[in-house]
Amino acid sequence: MAVIAAGLRTLRTRPFWLLTRTMASGAAEPQRRSFETLRVTPVQEHVLHVELNRPEKRNAMNIAFWREMVKCFQDISQDPSCHAVVISGAGPIFTAGIDLVDMGKDFMMVDGEDTARKAWQLQQKIRAYQESFTVLEKCPKPVIAAVHGACIGGGVDLVCACDIRYCSQDAWFQVKEVDIGLAADVGTLQRLPKIVGSQSLVNELAFTARKMMAPEAQSCGLVSRVFPDKAALLQGALDLAASIAARSPVAVQGTKVNLLYSRDHPVPDSLRFMAVWNMSMLQTDDVLKSVQAVMEKKGPEAVTYSKL
Repeated sequence: MAVIAAGLRTLRTRPFWLLTRTMASGAAEPQRRSFETLRVTPVQEHVLHVELNRPEKRNAMNIAFWREMVKCFQDISQDPSCHAVVISGAGPIFTAGIDLVDMGKDFMMVDGEDTARKAWQLQQKIRAYQESFTVLEKCPKPVIAAVHGACIGGGVDLVCACDIRYCSQDAWFQVKEVDIGLAADVGTLQRLPKIVGSQSLVNELAFTARKMMAPEAQSCGLVSRVFPDKAALLQGALDLAASIAARSPVAVQGTKVNLLYSRDHPVPDSLRFMAVWNMSMLQTDDVLKSVQAVMEKKGPEAVTYSKL
């Protein structure tokens, strides 16, 4: 245990790390993975903070970013020590969206001998980019977006794939794609209508690329809380993550899986899925531990749950 504790202290002094696992002699060994466009740090017990980390480029999403998002959240999904994640942007804004210079090269130079073959290759590229945010939904750990300043284009796609969205008073959101001659294709048009209660508002934002400021984002349901500044925002998001992380990972991760299933399926199908899910998950020791804590008038923070 002392060796493990010393290793964790060493990791905490290095900001560019994420635990990945390789099997050696039947045991899992932690390794550090570094990223060009993301900074991943453990900030509290069972909580990771993922920052978009190109502040000099306003956190614009270059080719490396899309690849690294998939690797990052696949690793987090497999990390039993992580129970919740906060994702934010380094520097003065959350993100300026797609890095047009870098990404333009990738989409303008498509291989293929004719239109059909070029279209096939382009479809494959688009599907790969879609996965960069779908991976947030696939991650069983709750993901909290903390948005400050501008959240443009791809940034809206990103936060729509998160489970909870907070923002600061200076935040604003813009579905920018029509202004650069395309329809948003990595998630906004599919997820935003299921988040915001007004299809008319979604259509307006998508057709006009107008800015939506923080108060409107809260009133329409895109974000659930607005904070006075970035510091308060991050503290609020991390406190929320810590509160989630203190609870049974079996319960929290099962809740996320079933919420997403219910979003995309009719109620009868969702109830059947829930029954099948809980016929095994209800047999966890976490239920007994949680009930005992309630009877002893203790909060979930007082319970030690096994990793998942």
